[in-house]
Amino acid sequence: MLTKGRRVAGRSDDMSAHYAFGPHEDDAIIKHRLLTRTTTTRGEPPLKKLQKKFMSFATEIEKDADNTSDCERLYKAFLQEINTFELPLLKSKAVVDANLREKESFNELQVEIQRQILQAQTDIEDLKKQLEQSKIERQHKEECEAIRKLISLQPPRSETEKLITDLEKEIANMEAESAACARTLELRRKQFALLLHVVEELQISIEDEQRSIADELRASTEDPKMSIEEGSGGASDAMAID
Repeated sequence: MLTKGRRVAGRSDDMSAHYAFGPHEDDAIIKHRLLTRTTTTRGEPPLKKLQKKFMSFATEIEKDADNTSDCERLYKAFLQEINTFELPLLKSKAVVDANLREKESFNELQVEIQRQILQAQTDIEDLKKQLEQSKIERQHKEECEAIRKLISLQPPRSETEKLITDLEKEIANMEAESAACARTLELRRKQFALLLHVVEELQISIEDEQRSIADELRASTEDPKMSIEEGSGGASDAMAID
């Protein structure tokens, strides 16, 4: 008897389906149906009918009466039932063999697909590396092109060499002028140092002269005082004598 699993749907749309039988139970039921050939609910199962034919034939053989015709009839009926039972088995065997061949072909195809997937992944990785290398090469080309444009904007080499020669001459002239200025500056520094020395000596001599003049003035102012003191001293002595 074919038993269908009842699907129970929940209220929620994302709820998974539930069945009355699991996958292993379904396999056991299908295997039992194939062995017993019970694919419909009408009539007796073929294996049960074959069993009845065999039991009828065996029971008839065990009788002691003269029943050769009955035995032959039951024997033919049993053979016919065997042929009837064997034909679906042969068909099932052919189906099983075809399924096995198809499964083997599917496995080979799966292996080939897996190999192609791995090859595709390897090719993708190689293409990624090639893409990165191409990006680097393109960047280098763009940089080279930018440098080439900058170089093309520059004057010819002859003009650049002439300009460098002129600049070197100008630098040499400036270095000579700088050396002359340094010598002149050194000479002025020595002259200034000599001038400072002369000024210091003049200042010292002036200070000495001023100091001597001051001493002379001080001495000249002190001499009249001394003469007056001496005169006053003599008068007092005369008065004392008188």
